[in-house]
Parts: sequence; structure tokens; C-alpha cells
Amino acid sequence: MRIDKDLVAASATPLVLGILADGDLYGYAILKRVGELSGGRMQWTDGMLYPLLHRLERLGHVSSSWGTSEAGRRRKHYAITATGRAALADRHAQWSVVADTLRQVWESAPRPATVAEVWA
Repeated sequence: MRIDKDLVAASATPLVLGILADGDLYGYAILKRVGELSGGRMQWTDGMLYPLLHRLERLGHVSSSWGTSEAGRRRKHYAITATGRAALADRHAQWSVVADTLRQVWESAPRPATVAEVWA
């Protein structure tokens, strides 16, 4: 299943902030975590993640520091800030309203036919 780019963009900030709320990570680990949490259904790229991290850093939602991996490679680690935690709480409240509203619409609306049902 392909997830629409508008939905990916809308969910990116709360996903990254939520992931960082569990602990500091470097970019590649964030990409892997998104894949894990989505059961492989969401596959982000460097080109999507790093501009988002830089924007979140400019906004003061995340901070970064350079560290060294066990293999000796330098990596930039990202951490959520107090401002980022407040932004995450706000986004969580907003997404709860959206998710609850969608759930109500989908539970009350007739289910659309699948391709297999149409051709049966």
C-alpha cells in the first residue's frame, strides 16, 4: 500500500517527536524505527527525514550533538527538547480529534466495495 505524500507529511512531525520522546537517536535509527513501528508499510528516505530534523531543530523542538558509533563513525544524535515535548503534546491532542472523527465517519458510513467484490 502506498501512503499519500500529504498524509506522510502531516504525520512526520508527531512521529519523529514521538520516537525521540523514547530516547535520543541518530537519523538512520529514526528511519529504521518508523519502518518497525509501521510494520514496514512506511519507508522514509534520508531526503525526507533530514530536512524535517533541521526544521525541528530550528524551531527548538529537537537538539543535536555529534557522537561516535561503536564502529567509530561520527553520527549526529537528535534529542527532543522541552519545547518539542510541548509541541508533541499539542500534536497528540490534534491527532486524537482527527482520528476519533475519522473513526466515527468510517464506522457509520457504508464500507466501499473492494475490487474483488465489484468483479464477483
